[in-house]
Amino acid sequence: MSGTIDLRSDTVTRPSPAMREAMAGADVGDDVLDGDPTLGALQARVADLLGVEAALWTPTGCMANTVALMHHLTRGDRFLAPAGAHVLEAELGTAAWLAGGLPLPLEHDGGPGRPTPAAVTRAAGAAGPYFGLRTSLLCLENTHNGAGGAVTGVDEHRALVAAARDAGLAVHLDGARIWHAAAALEVAPHELTAGADTVSVCLSKGLGAPMGSVVAGSAAFVDQAWRLRKMLGGGIRQGGVMGAAGLVALGQARDLPADHARAARLAAGLRALGWPATTPDTNIVLVPTADPATLVAGLGAAGVRAVPFGPGVRFVTHRDVDDDDITHVLDRVAGIAAP
Repeated sequence: MSGTIDLRSDTVTRPSPAMREAMAGADVGDDVLDGDPTLGALQARVADLLGVEAALWTPTGCMANTVALMHHLTRGDRFLAPAGAHVLEAELGTAAWLAGGLPLPLEHDGGPGRPTPAAVTRAAGAAGPYFGLRTSLLCLENTHNGAGGAVTGVDEHRALVAAARDAGLAVHLDGARIWHAAAALEVAPHELTAGADTVSVCLSKGLGAPMGSVVAGSAAFVDQAWRLRKMLGGGIRQGGVMGAAGLVALGQARDLPADHARAARLAAGLRALGWPATTPDTNIVLVPTADPATLVAGLGAAGVRAVPFGPGVRFVTHRDVDDDDITHVLDRVAGIAAP
């Protein structure tokens, strides 16, 4: 058996040679004092892609989401999010701890990863007495990681935003993998952000940057976001090194359809072996099992790295995995009993 094939996440990728070259030659400045020119170029490019006025780089996606939620929420406000959303399950409770929001998960009654507009309307409710909870924000996620990289389509997104607007809610879109959703639907990213007040996107998940996310929205929001990022410890100096990586990463979005095709091939191959693999919308394949830890250990012994994920195991294709790797994975899995 040759080397281990790592399918734990699309964040395990290494910077490409072109990315390393761009990082080494980046034009930089002190971003806290004067602004970094390469980060500025990255932020302008992302704002243009998302169809918003301005954007701000952050070291992590958790920070990007926290900045947005701190902007939108007054302490004690309730916010709505699809059940299993990253802001609910994978960010150490920062939505409550730092942004002061009380989360209300919404079931996926509109399909994997998404509530219906009617569910948003019901959950938002009507204005009550001054001592009652105030619901002020809808937080969407596209693609929805916990639902296996499930995609929300353009019309569904617009209907959810419209329901939020009718209920007087602001809208934040956690678009960490928005690039995957756009590639799967063959639309421009801005079509999937329309109407959202704020959007966060990741430059690492799928695109290959070593770190970094961007939070975007109106110019007035980004003015405040600079202060909130600094408050959270995200003021950076010569950030152009990471900005250069981000600019290259945006260009690598063109490779995402190949990741999706490999995920589909992996899922079909697993099902042919008797594994109950989901059919992926994008690059995430889920395999339900009653004993994820044992299955992950068996895969590891066979040279395939995956992770326990809810009531199952997750495999994620990415730019450092090629067609031959998928063949090797299926060959190795063939020696493991189906879950």
